[in-house]
Amino acid sequence: MTDAALEAEALIERRGGAGVIVLNRPRALNALTLTMVRLMAAALDDWERDPRVTRIILRGAGERAFCAGGDIRHLYELGRAGDHVAQLTFWREEYQLNERIRTYPKPVVALIDGIVMGGGAGVSINASHRVAGERFVFAMPEVGIGFFPDVGGTYFLPRLARRAGVYFALTGLRASPGDALAFGLVQTFVPSARFGDLAAALEDDWPVDATLARSAADPEPSALMDEADGVEACFALPSRAAIVDALADAERRGFAFASPARAAMLEKSPTSQAIALRQMALGPSLDVHEAMRVEYRIVSRICRGHDFYEGVRALIVDKDNRPKWSAPPSSAELDGYFASIGAEELTFQVRSA
Repeated sequence: MTDAALEAEALIERRGGAGVIVLNRPRALNALTLTMVRLMAAALDDWERDPRVTRIILRGAGERAFCAGGDIRHLYELGRAGDHVAQLTFWREEYQLNERIRTYPKPVVALIDGIVMGGGAGVSINASHRVAGERFVFAMPEVGIGFFPDVGGTYFLPRLARRAGVYFALTGLRASPGDALAFGLVQTFVPSARFGDLAAALEDDWPVDATLARSAADPEPSALMDEADGVEACFALPSRAAIVDALADAERRGFAFASPARAAMLEKSPTSQAIALRQMALGPSLDVHEAMRVEYRIVSRICRGHDFYEGVRALIVDKDNRPKWSAPPSSAELDGYFASIGAEELTFQVRSA
């Protein structure tokens, strides 16, 4: 491999019957950039037309992360400079890529080991086949930085079993491999040591499902699934306040998940949580394209608001962990995040080959 290829932000090549994409910023936990998004989108276009390619494999370089999300610090700096056009260019093309992966006509296999958060979930949880290794750690932590669970979260989170998607959306807490398998984030667990052999096996034209089944194992059981009745009862409620009160009651009744979930919710942006709750209510009735359009509407307002910049300042820039959130939104203010953005919405079309 050439020095130029080793420095590329995403490594793109065909290996046998597989189109292989490796996210290649390991020192940055493979955080997504616009360059990576465009490289991936172009590769998917090329491989859709290539009859030699029968499946796609997605991996992350290094052992620490599949992809820890988008380059939030860069997006923050663009917004602080008033360059919302550049911000929205990234988000628009990222969301288009997420939808492209979700609707791709060939199997897309995401081999997910290490951290997968935010934008990393967008390019993996939207894949048709999702495989977790033992280092897998999933989270959608956006409400903790005044953002919202995007990259298709409107579509895939409310479809998880037992209201677990609402739990992840509102708390930002993490899922283990066992949790991911139990609630439906992934379909297969494979020990990390077998990932290389599995990737090589997927390069053959043997059916994808059969190849994955040969490597599958059982993860450690999900502690969260053991308390799924409590999770479902709390996170089926319609408001942040009602959920927080229900968590306090669940804690008194001995549910182990309740105390960390309540503490996490009380730290996060009330505006972001209100948006997330609305997403979770709308999501089950939306197809993936409609869900992505809703997210583009929201991000078009978030990037001109307060809490995103305050959250990133407090957690990433100054690291004082003391964000000063806006007051919870009124019903009318919440509606505004979901309202049509008119002509600009017409530009949100997914490119296809």
